[in-house]
Amino acid sequence: MNDVISAIATAQGRGGIAVVRLSGEGSLGLAKKMFSHGGEYLPNTMYAGTIDCGSFQDYGMCVYFRAPKSFTGEDCVEFHCHGGTEIARGVLERTLALGARLADRGEFTKRAFLNGKLSLAAAEGMADMINAESLAQVRAGFSLYTESLTNEGRRLQALLTECLASIDADVDYPEEDLNPRSREEILQRLTAAEEELFRLLKSYRAGKKIKDGVNVVLCGKPNAGKSTLFNALLGCDRAIVSATAGTTRDTVEGSAELGGVLFRFTDTAGLRESGDEIEREGIRRAENAIKAADAVLWLKEEGEAPFFPKEANVITVGAKSDLRRIPDCDINVSARTGEGIEELKNLLVERCGGTISGGLFLLEARHYSAAERAYGHVKSALSSVKTLPPELYAEDIRRAWEALGEISGETATEAIITEIFEKFCVGK
Repeated sequence: MNDVISAIATAQGRGGIAVVRLSGEGSLGLAKKMFSHGGEYLPNTMYAGTIDCGSFQDYGMCVYFRAPKSFTGEDCVEFHCHGGTEIARGVLERTLALGARLADRGEFTKRAFLNGKLSLAAAEGMADMINAESLAQVRAGFSLYTESLTNEGRRLQALLTECLASIDADVDYPEEDLNPRSREEILQRLTAAEEELFRLLKSYRAGKKIKDGVNVVLCGKPNAGKSTLFNALLGCDRAIVSATAGTTRDTVEGSAELGGVLFRFTDTAGLRESGDEIEREGIRRAENAIKAADAVLWLKEEGEAPFFPKEANVITVGAKSDLRRIPDCDINVSARTGEGIEELKNLLVERCGGTISGGLFLLEARHYSAAERAYGHVKSALSSVKTLPPELYAEDIRRAWEALGEISGETATEAIITEIFEKFCVGK
């Protein structure tokens, strides 16, 4: 990692400014060849001057970050030039002509990880923040970025390390044997680790809602008012609305942020018996969407009986309350007049998003897999503490420790590390 890498760090297109970033030993020397301000380059100080791009010049800013006090842990330089595709590209091409190499996807963040500036989970949290579509996603990503999950994983690793220390002492001095107190302490630590891992695993369902959004399906009979309500929830005319029953033949999707949480709504074909092949396919897709939904908005007709599985999260809605009100519903609304729409949004947040407003969550499938394996090894060790010699269950404890290390990246394989950073954009 001694070579200098360079990339445009801001989004492409027109804008007020663009940032071209350099990292690696020799970054400052390269910058001095194309930037002039008539003075020294003190770290963490922004200088105004001329950026020489060879074929043209721009008046901008330059800042130098000295290793190890930089994002990557290496010497870094940033050029802040005027925004626009050609100017930023010209600055980048000049750095490449002077000896820098175009950075790979996520290479700046990968260098930060390899230099111990942040954990693997923190890097994933940064990516989640960048890709966030809701306030909840930003908060969850920031929690990862500030090492909350990594710190929890290391705390659990510390409990397991204490267990292994007691066991290793017994192996080194077998004549002393593990006394009952030491065995009880191991049991307590493993129990504490098991309980916390179980809590983390349970948080994954809420974490997926944060990361992917809450999937809500609108269903009901044809002409029940699904598309009109769908548009009202989104605040725009996304679905075609017609008085003709069966207008919606396929699922239509849209999203809105409610209470800081991203909700993904799906309007579906009316549920009825149909001889029309296309409509039957739409109904089949509607039924599949209902099965996969986090919540269902059922636009109920008077006297209609529920037909959902017991575990389904169903909110019964009496639509078209400006024309008639349906008894035995969670809420009556009118998408035309706006009656009950805000109350319905609040009810959705309460039923689906209220439990994911704060706390520590597992967001990534990778984190869940690591925690699940650690949990299994801890349970296996717990079942052996009272009956087997310590050296026989020590291997389970070590494997649990290694699984937890995958979250921070401490024990992650090169393949996992490469896969994660390849998901980043160039310049990050």
